[in-house]
Amino acid sequence: MSETTPRRAPRPGERQRDPERTKARIFEAAKAEFGSKGYAAARVSDIAQRAGVNKQLISYYFGGKEGLYAEVASEPFAGFSAMTTPDRPLADVLADFARSGLSDQDQARLFLRENMAEGTPDEAAAESQREFLRGQLKYMRARQEAGDFPSDVDPETLLLMLMAAASAPTSLPRIAEALTGEDPSAESFVEYYAEQLARVARHLSGS
Repeated sequence: MSETTPRRAPRPGERQRDPERTKARIFEAAKAEFGSKGYAAARVSDIAQRAGVNKQLISYYFGGKEGLYAEVASEPFAGFSAMTTPDRPLADVLADFARSGLSDQDQARLFLRENMAEGTPDEAAAESQREFLRGQLKYMRARQEAGDFPSDVDPETLLLMLMAAASAPTSLPRIAEALTGEDPSAESFVEYYAEQLARVARHLSGS
C-alpha cells in the first residue's frame, strides 16, 4: 500500500477550530470511500472532498492513505469485543452484532471488502481482526459451556456461520429485499432481522 505524502502541519488558513471534529469527518468519509471502492480504488482527494477538508489534513492527522485505512479498518473491533462479555447470552450478542453492522453500512461493507480482497491485507487491520477473532472464540467456548449451544457443535464453525448470517443483508441486499419486501437499511428491518437472529440463537440452546 502506498499513496502517502510528506506529513506537515496545515497552513494557517487550513487549520480547523475543532481538530477532533475534522478528524471525525475525514474518518466517516474514508469509511464511505473505502467501503464502496476498496483500498486501491479509493483516492485521497475524493475522501478529502467528501469530508470537506484539504487533503493535506489527511496526511497531518493520519499519516496518509495507508494510515487512514488502517485506523478505519480496525475501528469496529473494539466495539464488537465489548459486546461479548462471557456472561452475555449468545442470542443477545448476535442481535447486537446485526444491529451494529446494519446500522453502519459503510463500515460493514469495508469489513466485507477487507475479507474478500485479493492480495495481502493491511497488516495493522489484519492483526486487529486476528485478536478480535481470538476473543470471539473464547467467548463462544464460554457460551457453549453455559449451554447456549450443544456440545457437539464446533464453536469455530458456528462463529463463522453466525457472522455470515449477521452480515447477510449487507452482503446480499437485493436478495434480502426480494425475500422480505423490505429495505435492508430501514430501521424497522434492522430491528426485525436482529430479533429473528436472536430467536434462532435461542433455539440452539433449546429455549
